[in-house]
Amino acid sequence: MNAIAPGTPPLVDRFGRVVDYVRLSVTDRCDFRCVYCMAEDMEFLPRREILSLEEILAAAEAFVALGVGKIRLTGGEPLVRQNILWLVERIARLPGLRELTLTTNGSRLAKMAAPLRDAGISRINVSLDSLNPERFHELTRTGHLEDVLAGIAAAQRAGFRRLKLNAVIMRGRNDDEVLDLVGFARDHGLDISFIEEMPLGQIDEHDRAGTFLSSEQLRAIIDARHTLTATEESTGGPSRYWRMADSDTRVGFISPHSHNFCHLCNRVRLTVEGRLLLCLGNEHSADLRAVMREHPGDAAGLREAIRTAMDLKPERHWFELGTEPQIVRFMNMTGG
Repeated sequence: MNAIAPGTPPLVDRFGRVVDYVRLSVTDRCDFRCVYCMAEDMEFLPRREILSLEEILAAAEAFVALGVGKIRLTGGEPLVRQNILWLVERIARLPGLRELTLTTNGSRLAKMAAPLRDAGISRINVSLDSLNPERFHELTRTGHLEDVLAGIAAAQRAGFRRLKLNAVIMRGRNDDEVLDLVGFARDHGLDISFIEEMPLGQIDEHDRAGTFLSSEQLRAIIDARHTLTATEESTGGPSRYWRMADSDTRVGFISPHSHNFCHLCNRVRLTVEGRLLLCLGNEHSADLRAVMREHPGDAAGLREAIRTAMDLKPERHWFELGTEPQIVRFMNMTGG
């Protein structure tokens, strides 16, 4: 285990942005098939092509030794990965790590919430796009709303604070539920972020340009019922948060289309196949799997490969509605 050495320079890209937040994908597999995330008939990576838990841990050690203070475990659905608690326990103990968080679809959270809390997860984001059971099943293709609601309740009982919902709103699909989702968050003491759909992977289930709703449009819907006041609060990610005078719930907006936030980007992603993605909306990457497998146990070499990769981080992404997606990988392959 490699603790951060005193005086270790931070990870900085060519544009002066400090990278102190890493999203680690632990699997490309998921028990949902959300219509905006992946195709209905997916082919997943063979076992030999994905990082072992030990390799993921080695990557986490390297990032923390380089000054990364926040790690989020993602997927696919991270809770379908066998022995995930083994990994959580070991990453959570890394000296210098300030926060270990998790994004989940909530399907397995009812059984896993308390063990995750005990293992060292400090915060959880749960994807929830509808409160209507039939619509929820339609949007996820395989999911059941009652399982996710039970998971949210279990996470609260386990002691998780500032539990956050993530919702992707699509015109004509679930835009009539915006206020219901905010009301659910208010009633249950949750935060909620609304995310503009991102054009990752080729889908034919719907037309992304036709279903797009901007953060400004969503904010206007909410503001008509609950006056929103902008805040400077941050959880280290891309959400811009707003407050309501009569509730502790924070409403966040993640706006990759309408309000490009690239100049503030402090994040990189490691896919479960070992690609260090320097940008969500570009293919700039470094192959850390090759580094780890060609030189097993070479922690210094892995750290150097990560530091060198910072020069590949582009200035910004370019998402354009109504065009073929430039990024053919789906979100489950990207890692949350």
